[in-house]
Amino acid sequence: MKADPPSLGKVAVLFGGSSAEREISIMSGTGVLAALRSCGVDAEAFDPAERELTDLSRGGFACCFIVLHGRHGEDGTVQGALELLGIPYTGSGVMASSLLMDKVMTKRILQAEGLPTPRFVRLSADHQSRAEIEVVPDLLGLPLIVKPPREGSSIGLSKVVSCSQMDQAVALSVRYDPDVLCEEFIEGDEVTCAVLGTGSEAVALPVVRIAAPDGAYDYQNKYFTDEVKYFCPSGLPKSEEEEIQRITLEAYHLLGCRGWGRADVIIRGSDRKPFLLEMNTSPGMTSHSLVPMSARAAGISYEELCLRVLASATLDSRWATK
Repeated sequence: MKADPPSLGKVAVLFGGSSAEREISIMSGTGVLAALRSCGVDAEAFDPAERELTDLSRGGFACCFIVLHGRHGEDGTVQGALELLGIPYTGSGVMASSLLMDKVMTKRILQAEGLPTPRFVRLSADHQSRAEIEVVPDLLGLPLIVKPPREGSSIGLSKVVSCSQMDQAVALSVRYDPDVLCEEFIEGDEVTCAVLGTGSEAVALPVVRIAAPDGAYDYQNKYFTDEVKYFCPSGLPKSEEEEIQRITLEAYHLLGCRGWGRADVIIRGSDRKPFLLEMNTSPGMTSHSLVPMSARAAGISYEELCLRVLASATLDSRWATK
């Protein structure tokens, strides 16, 4: 679906927000705002951390392009407010946004439906005794990953290579979330696959392969260095790329995504089996981000990508009126 800029009306680009990913959201949103304006869209910056969402109604905005990352932006809360205001927005709806913000709930659904995802242990806030923490390496093996289940951009994530590191990794994770996700570490190629569209029109874009220094695809390397190497075309065998696209699309539909999204996948080196790590409903749009990179490989410019995403703006309650 393509957008006709003059017909879109006044567009609010929502970025900034109050989550731990505020800095990245500002970088993403600044790029989207400039791209939409360059295409003739009447777009205005809107930071929910600095303005009440009811200003969207008073300001006469026709729709919203959500470029918020993390809590209070990607977790269904803003989406719910926009549903009440009757203002169409980009990306997944309330339920999918809320569900996919929680990596534990996402993995439970993937497992239930037979889609591959690494084994995991959830340490809830009231089950983090020393004994409960110490048993995790016995269950998942070493190394393993410890991270907050409701954060993104690798914030609060640790790779644990010895039992003595568990306490420190859990302590870091609970700074961002009272619950802790411990996940089996799978050695292999890290890739990502973006999706554009809704329902039967959803299409998986070319896969991006990621090569980080010493395997450290962390917050710093993701956004603030040029040490990470990205390959798109991925260089993977055609059969592997097609399988990654297949399971990504299956997960996208299963989890109720719409508009756009991006799956993070790891390919196990021993047998080349892909495992879904998570699905992002408000992907990054910075100069280092992966969806624009994948779109370029498919012949879609950054500006055209922004227009396509904007054209998909809608409401869960499509009958709602402003």
